[in-house]
Amino acid sequence: MEAEKRIKHYSSSHKILLVGEGDFSFAASLATSLGSGVNMVSTSLDSKVMLNKKYNEAMANVSRLEDIGCTVIHEVDCCTMSQHPKLMSNLFDRIVFNFPHAGFFFTSESTPYVIDLHKNVVEGFLRNAVEMLTENGEVHITHKTTHPFNMWEIEKLANEVGLGLLDEVPFFYRDYPGYKNKRGEGQRCDQSFPIGKSSTYKFKIMN
Repeated sequence: MEAEKRIKHYSSSHKILLVGEGDFSFAASLATSLGSGVNMVSTSLDSKVMLNKKYNEAMANVSRLEDIGCTVIHEVDCCTMSQHPKLMSNLFDRIVFNFPHAGFFFTSESTPYVIDLHKNVVEGFLRNAVEMLTENGEVHITHKTTHPFNMWEIEKLANEVGLGLLDEVPFFYRDYPGYKNKRGEGQRCDQSFPIGKSSTYKFKIMN
């Protein structure tokens, strides 16, 4: 039996679901560091065709993931994922969504309407994630902590679906070699965006 490997909050023994991947660089970084992807399912909202159009490195990352045993599923909506035919019979120890976002709009991120759109995505994700956790499983959301992003009230949204905050830890790129966040939309979809001060919020089901 191979020795357990760990990177930050994740172990090679965990059953891990990654949600909302951009070019799958986070998944590739995590699986590479853990030495295997056999316990990992990585998903994206994009179709395979759209993924190839949007991101230069996406298909290389997907190939690398599949080579080390990761299951890659395209066209997974985080707000309905618990009913996805390839996911509905599975439970996970870690469900991870980095920098959830409803999309970029021609107005400020501090506009109440835009904030509500983002919150709807997070709430939908959390509502589905809580149905897919093992007994001691955790939901992780990495998110900017500065204004206006703190107005999303992620902890409150989690509480409303029965999840409690276990921990909040600062997020740093250096912990995940090769990870590049992506804007995901428009002509600059393959570009990264500044994350500034960000944290990973770790939630678990409240007893």
